[in-house]
Amino acid sequence: MADRQLFGRAHLAENILHFARVLRKAGLPVGPAKVIAALEAVEAVGVDRREDFRAALESVLIERHEQQVLFDQAFELFWRNPHLLERMLQLLLPKIYGRVPPAEAEAPLPARLAEATAPAPRGPSLETQEQEIDLDATLTFSSREVLQTKDFETMTVAELAQVKLMIARLRLPLPELPTRRTRPAERGTTIDLRATLRAMASARGAVVPLAWRRRRSRRPPLIVLCDISGSMDRYARMLLFFLHAITNDRDRVHTLLFGTRLTNITRHLKQRDVDVATARVSAAVSDWAGGTRIGACLAEFNRRWSRRLLGQGAIVLLITDGLDSDVGDGLSLEMERLGKSCRRLIWLNPLLRYEHFEARPAGIRAMLPYVDEFLPVHNLESLTQLTAALSSTSARHATRGRANAERFAA
Repeated sequence: MADRQLFGRAHLAENILHFARVLRKAGLPVGPAKVIAALEAVEAVGVDRREDFRAALESVLIERHEQQVLFDQAFELFWRNPHLLERMLQLLLPKIYGRVPPAEAEAPLPARLAEATAPAPRGPSLETQEQEIDLDATLTFSSREVLQTKDFETMTVAELAQVKLMIARLRLPLPELPTRRTRPAERGTTIDLRATLRAMASARGAVVPLAWRRRRSRRPPLIVLCDISGSMDRYARMLLFFLHAITNDRDRVHTLLFGTRLTNITRHLKQRDVDVATARVSAAVSDWAGGTRIGACLAEFNRRWSRRLLGQGAIVLLITDGLDSDVGDGLSLEMERLGKSCRRLIWLNPLLRYEHFEARPAGIRAMLPYVDEFLPVHNLESLTQLTAALSSTSARHATRGRANAERFAA
């Protein structure tokens, strides 16, 4: 009897150790110390009740609220929930792209959990390696470009790690702008009379040096307006991870998505876990990959959000291809108002990847005269060009928008 209990205890410890390895492969920071603490917690509560067993593991293996979703899915899968096991096996099979039923789309399982629970593939034989030919289905020329155009929900753990490394090298060096508030300084442009008189009173008539003040400087707010229509679906999904990185890297970054309506997703992107953030964004946005009403969405932004966000020299990033379903109706007026409300208006257009791009659509012709920078956004190199444009401290030129319009005119 004692030998049987000892064997059962060892088998349980082995399963808990394997479960901790699955969580670590899925991206959770689970080390040896947490594994030991999990074994002690399970011994304290016992295994008679499933809920107590789950609470014991949860109390020591996760640290943040963002990790709760991934832990729940891994627990139900690892400790044999047949429904989730079937869904996980479906993730490992080749996908047929199409419409997903609403019941399955509400809580998608992350691909990194599928890879973490998948068995290790067997090494191919020498004959198979000689006859194996790599084919790129998307007709791209580098793994980096494939990663940038791939859906975040279908990425593996290794691909997510590569994307994080590439994004981690990018910074948005916004120039610091002077504000109305001042601060004490050794040398400045304004005499601090209050501090000077206070020093004279404490010096009892002795000569004291003048106190100075200097204007404070602060990075301006960054406002991102991203198009999620059908023509922008591929690039919007690629840039969503980039927007998540810059939102958690600095303060005063606000992101709004628009297609047929305007949706503010700033608070969703502030989630540290990118899987949780993208899941909440998907639940909040109801017009993804639909039509485009750029003029109507910009009018709503100018009416509801302009006064709240476009203060203190804000910089606006407008990410869209300019293909408007309303054929530019009212777009010129709203673009003019948006351009006058911010310090700089930078338009990122994936259509600029074409060498012979011409501004033929009515929406593009209506928007070009009011932007300060017109840049491409389709790969990592284009994001590097964006960082160079944001680091520029040059003032706005009144003729820059007209120069862009003449440059890309048909």
